[in-house]
Amino acid sequence: MDSITQAVLGAGIQGALLGRSQGRKALLYGGLLATLPDMDVLVRYADPVSQMTFHRGFSHSVFVLSALAIILTWLIRKKWPEAPYSGRRLFLTLWLVLVTHPVLDAFTVYGTQLFWPLARIPESWSAVFIIDPFYTVPLALAVLATMVVGCTPRARVALTAALVFSTAYLGVSLVGRWHAEDRVEQELRQQGVQPTALLATPMPFNTLLWRVLAKDDAGNYYEAVSGWLDNGPPEMLRLPLNLPVAEALNGVPLHDRLRWFTNDWLRYDALDNKLVVTDLRMGVAGYYTFRFVMAERGNDAIWHAVTPYRWPSERGSWGQMQMMLARIFDSGVPLPLADWAAYATQPVLAGE
Repeated sequence: MDSITQAVLGAGIQGALLGRSQGRKALLYGGLLATLPDMDVLVRYADPVSQMTFHRGFSHSVFVLSALAIILTWLIRKKWPEAPYSGRRLFLTLWLVLVTHPVLDAFTVYGTQLFWPLARIPESWSAVFIIDPFYTVPLALAVLATMVVGCTPRARVALTAALVFSTAYLGVSLVGRWHAEDRVEQELRQQGVQPTALLATPMPFNTLLWRVLAKDDAGNYYEAVSGWLDNGPPEMLRLPLNLPVAEALNGVPLHDRLRWFTNDWLRYDALDNKLVVTDLRMGVAGYYTFRFVMAERGNDAIWHAVTPYRWPSERGSWGQMQMMLARIFDSGVPLPLADWAAYATQPVLAGE
């Protein structure tokens, strides 16, 4: 999730567990330590596919962070052996501050390699948007109040309550994802479509309205919208994955890595003699966050793999955001999915 959320989560944990001894400094220490795993963004890679797929890698591994918590505990106890808290309590605090960062990241759809170096598909539990005020604001208010009044017993209780609420919110969000996927699966089956894969992800800034992706065995995917407050069936749009185009990338290592990282939620388009590979998981219909040119067609009419570079994505507007927010409470006005989807195939977006 965003850095502010990670910082207030770490501050809340350390303030609740060590605030009695460390006072306001616990909030500072926890906030800084909680952002440490994202230092991997400072590592530069030769292409955007590598940049994307190596992010949230080794620095987000529970194995690496657990070892780091042990080392930090040993160093702190050696430096301050008379500190008024036990080594166990210190280790638990540091471990929770560090490990909850990638665990929280795993609740988004991006993909987090929690168990690096094991070659597992990155964890992508897809229960909250990357910025969710309903998760962040209660924690931030509790941390700010504690900064003002100090780590008093009441303040630590407030921090604990905010942490419990935020954790419960994640649980409810998972239920929302399963509910959205179930509704879309049932609707597809009623239409005679047997989905081979489903993935729901929350629309921006809420967990009441969900975007649901589905695949069938005919090379299509479905953009669907389902809300907790809907009165009717989910709206959906069928679109092609264009899988035959992907054959040009057979055996290309970066393409294989991208398939692994996204769990194969990829679409392929031939645009302006460029083979554009789209990560379908992030964005909305037609407005996808990650799109890469991975091959170009030369004068010989044959596709040649190239070092990947970004294909500019159409950005959504405030008007679209207003429509999505209104759609939460009024399912009678469907989103213009077909109009939005058309932007994904407009060659005028091309550019290196």
